[in-house]
Amino acid sequence: MAKIITVAHQKGGVGKSTLAINLALCFQDQLSVALVDTDLQGSLYHIREDFPELAVIGADKVTDIKKLDYDLIIVDTPPYLSNKLPELFQHSDFILVPTKAGFFDVMAIRSTLALIKEAQAKAPYLKAGIVLNMVKPRSGLTQDVADLIRSMDTPLLKTKVHDRVSIARSSITGGILKGVDKKAKEEIMELTEEVVEHISAEVA
Repeated sequence: MAKIITVAHQKGGVGKSTLAINLALCFQDQLSVALVDTDLQGSLYHIREDFPELAVIGADKVTDIKKLDYDLIIVDTPPYLSNKLPELFQHSDFILVPTKAGFFDVMAIRSTLALIKEAQAKAPYLKAGIVLNMVKPRSGLTQDVADLIRSMDTPLLKTKVHDRVSIARSSITGGILKGVDKKAKEEIMELTEEVVEHISAEVA
């Protein structure tokens, strides 16, 4: 049965889709991977032809997500609290919650974290983690925000993904792995490895 990683945050502009597509591309050398776009706007689905090696599936397939024949399914979610999220969370093995390193951004994840806690009560194997994304260089705010997140009872991942043009453009340049920005590649690979560690811990 496929492992399912869901990328969720009810606020837009935190880089969910960019992380989802780059995670999928990182995994695809070792696993059969599908990227499921549950946003009705279909941002990822509309660029599927730019990634011919990757299976990109539209929102209409989300009801059959457990039946999809892949090793790994990565789910990109809409920038609002969809009524499908509770069910989707219960089907997931890991939920990745990206947030910018700002107080208002962090406050906005509380509703998503509450849904995760509800799902974990029904599915105790479900893991989740928060990743600081689009981090500004030399930002003194980052540590304060990290301390705030640690008080929220959902693990903060060690990896930080910085605000890089190469990452922002990666959905139109074939993914970060095909680019020349070494630090960007390292951050995405570190994030991929850390997510694997969390998922593996669930079956250890």
